[in-house]
Amino acid sequence: MTEPLRVIVVDDHPVMRAGVVALLASEPTLAIIGEAADGREAVELVERLAPDVALVDLRMPVMDGVAATTSILALPTGTRVLILTTYDTDTDIERAVEAGAIGYLLKDATREQLVAAVHAAARGETVLAPRVAERLVARMRRPTETPLTAREADVLNAVADGLSNAEIGERLFIAEATVKTHLLRVFAKLDVSDRTHAVVVALDRGLLTRPPRPR
Repeated sequence: MTEPLRVIVVDDHPVMRAGVVALLASEPTLAIIGEAADGREAVELVERLAPDVALVDLRMPVMDGVAATTSILALPTGTRVLILTTYDTDTDIERAVEAGAIGYLLKDATREQLVAAVHAAARGETVLAPRVAERLVARMRRPTETPLTAREADVLNAVADGLSNAEIGERLFIAEATVKTHLLRVFAKLDVSDRTHAVVVALDRGLLTRPPRPR
């Protein structure tokens, strides 16, 4: 009889982690050999236990799923990383794939889908949730995006901070009319018609350096 695949589950939410473990515990072809509450614990577990597959949440304290993926794949264990998350934004997906994750599943996956995904990941096959695959295909079909200039990014970051055009002008030492001109160019590049959508789209595409801060 074939030995069960050795799996660890990594999630900072105890209830969610317990749910995933419970979901897979009755599957005879899988063996849950460890759990971790953050990325650093996950890396330590992989180094010690060398599982076949690590089911890793994306957004966690101490070390997030992307950083953990990079660190895990740098180890000589041959462990495959399968992201299991609630987030399906373009930026999240791309960061995980670029880090080397073999797959990207959403937490609405059924038990059967999850078991099949773990086996596929262990075989080295790419596994993507249907919604994730659709987003990746749609992004590949998009016309090549014109990047924001450094000044346009500065203006949009100031918008994300909640500043008015006049306040942005003061911060960047430019005229308010110049701020409006930069914003119009940003709107055209991002195909949006207002400041709020410009920030949302720029964040989704990874064009802003950090999320907006409250005023």
